[in-house]
Amino acid sequence: MVSIAEQEQTNPISASKTIGLAKMSHKQKIKNKWRRLSRHSSTSPDSPINTLDDGCLMHIFSFLSPIPDRYNTALVCHRWRFLACHPRLWLRVDRTMKDDSEPGVFLSIDAAVSAAKPGDTILIAAGGIHITSNIQIKKPLCLIGGGELPEETTLLCSRGSDSALELLSTCKITNLTVKAELGCCLLHRSGRLIIDSCNLQCETNPLDYLSFPIVSTANGPKNSPSSVSLLAHGDGVTVSRTRIEGGAKAVLTIGTLVLQHVRVIYGRSSVLFWFEVEHQ
Repeated sequence: MVSIAEQEQTNPISASKTIGLAKMSHKQKIKNKWRRLSRHSSTSPDSPINTLDDGCLMHIFSFLSPIPDRYNTALVCHRWRFLACHPRLWLRVDRTMKDDSEPGVFLSIDAAVSAAKPGDTILIAAGGIHITSNIQIKKPLCLIGGGELPEETTLLCSRGSDSALELLSTCKITNLTVKAELGCCLLHRSGRLIIDSCNLQCETNPLDYLSFPIVSTANGPKNSPSSVSLLAHGDGVTVSRTRIEGGAKAVLTIGTLVLQHVRVIYGRSSVLFWFEVEHQ
């Protein structure tokens, strides 16, 4: 009987191949997984839409709203899941990931914002608390909570920070809960900010006079690239279906911005606000 050591000596080529396979990097395994998913046929191969190539299908998916349409699209089959979750369509923030080797997945919101391109959508995983401190967003982005309700995805601005998110370009924030122990939840500097279906919570006592859910310091319409909007032009804040709690004032404006089109709906569990903060 020949020992393993003798086999390796007599067949060094096969031994080196075995070692090479054992040392395959984790990143290469992830890439291979994505390739397999992209080649996987759908559950209905005879459907006319499945005759389209991947690039065409992905372009179609890009017109769908991330939540719930694109999310539901990902449940159809393996191929659609690969295309609907592709990093070209949106980035993901998931604190439970052991590393950031998977394409388009990041361990923190700050890292995802830095890697994002103008117009990207960032999906923030539900569950737990995402610590955010003075994160500056200088390009048009959309931040979406991954839970069914805003309470399932929480951004926490700890004491000593001016804001959770500082927005210097057109952005949309939706389906998120943003909490600020001191300071403000959202600091709007310029561009068009849309806040939809969110919860903004500030310190109530005893230092509520130092807290504001929304602070806007914009100074009116601009033509600079930083304020070019994918949704609208000019500086302003639009709030809809959003619950605001705590703080000295719901909105603090500095400059020539005014509050208008205010509407409030009282529910059993919460009070929802609709309003706009526009340049006058």
